[in-house]
Amino acid sequence: MGFLDRMSTVVQSKMNKIMDKIEDPRETLDLSYEKQLQLLQNVKRGVAEVATSKKRVELQKAKLQMSLDKLDIQAKEALQLGREDLARKALENKAALQAQAASLDQQIADLAEQQQKLMAAESRLATKVESFRTKKETIKAQYSAAEAQVKVTESVTGISEEMADVGMAVQRAEAKTENMRARSAALDELLETGTLTDYSGGDELDAEIAKAKSQSSVDDMLARMKSEMKK
Repeated sequence: MGFLDRMSTVVQSKMNKIMDKIEDPRETLDLSYEKQLQLLQNVKRGVAEVATSKKRVELQKAKLQMSLDKLDIQAKEALQLGREDLARKALENKAALQAQAASLDQQIADLAEQQQKLMAAESRLATKVESFRTKKETIKAQYSAAEAQVKVTESVTGISEEMADVGMAVQRAEAKTENMRARSAALDELLETGTLTDYSGGDELDAEIAKAKSQSSVDDMLARMKSEMKK
């Protein structure tokens, strides 16, 4: 695979990922359903147009039939009056109109057949559209449920990560607290032993008294030790 082919593959992969993030399958399904409804509507409109055309031809045929009936009556009346010539003329006109009537009958039959075919196609298409609608709603419900589950999982994961961070922060806070306590205790001990001098402005008299008591205690212990040694 050449460099351009690899680049084309990479670009196509990136575009697919972008489209996958942008495209909502529920919207795509609804759009497809709307298109199918439009096609079904077009078929219904075609059925209505054919039915209207057939009705128009049937009206023409009915009007023509009235003319045929009238010519037939005129021919009979002419014969009754002894006017065979008029009767022949009426029958000739009737024969011409009968040819037109036959043509109209054929048109009506053709339109009726076309109407039946369109109605059957409409019925099949309506069944398919309804089946698609049911499937569409099922897929949309499943997708919404899966999407909600993903959001819940992501939220739980985020909470877990947040709690882990909180736990680490608590541990650090506890460790710092223990260190501060230990340091405070150590400083207190150093102050008590005199290793450190308290410059915080404490009572100097208390310090002198404590020193005197300490010295007196040392003197007492020294006196007892000398007395025991003399004995």
